[in-house]
Amino acid sequence: MSIARVERELVKVSVTKRNQKGEEVGTIDLEPSIFGLQANIALLHQVVTAQLAAARAGTQSTKTRAEVSGGGAKPFRQKGTGRARQGSNRSPHWTGGGVALGPKPRSYRQRTPKKMIRLALFQSLSDRAQSGAVVVVDEWSFPNIKTKDAVAALKALQLEGKVLLVVDPYDYNTIRSFANIPEIQLIDVEELNAYDVLRSDVVVFTEGLLPGAGEEPDADGAVVEVAFEASDSEGGED
Repeated sequence: MSIARVERELVKVSVTKRNQKGEEVGTIDLEPSIFGLQANIALLHQVVTAQLAAARAGTQSTKTRAEVSGGGAKPFRQKGTGRARQGSNRSPHWTGGGVALGPKPRSYRQRTPKKMIRLALFQSLSDRAQSGAVVVVDEWSFPNIKTKDAVAALKALQLEGKVLLVVDPYDYNTIRSFANIPEIQLIDVEELNAYDVLRSDVVVFTEGLLPGAGEEPDADGAVVEVAFEASDSEGGED
């Protein structure tokens, strides 16, 4: 697949911009290189799996026979008891003995190239945008911290299900107003990732935080997608 072909396959997506009261205030053309890609399921699976693996603590631990207390002398003499010979009461088959092949602290982190992570985010945003699950609000205006006002805004915008709300970390009133609503997940714009986008039903941006707004079109995503798909096709032919 050539680069030119990928660029021609970018989908143009437009969304209606609304205000906090749910009123239409214009239309925004989303950046095709971010919101117009076709999803690569294998890529998304790899990136999401790596993210979930990195979130694991990896602190589970069991004691081996060398770490449990006891041992030293034989539990009983070698011969004459009618029982099987035993060398230590720290063996795994003894009550209170060590654990054979048990878990030890480890890191589950997987190495994932930054370009793959970036492309997976763009593809997940494209999936939501092309299914009509991206909402753009001109701005949030909360003079005071009130959950009641936040609930009213959600109702006016007709947002239901799991809502991923992309916020400015310095917009304190907005963050605190939405913080106590169970179905709302707040995320810093700098921490936006494919997993949180895919697990949400709706992604909400303000116009100022919309990815690609006011930037020149970027074809890096299309180029990376070509390289990834080329490696897949080569592997399938072997």
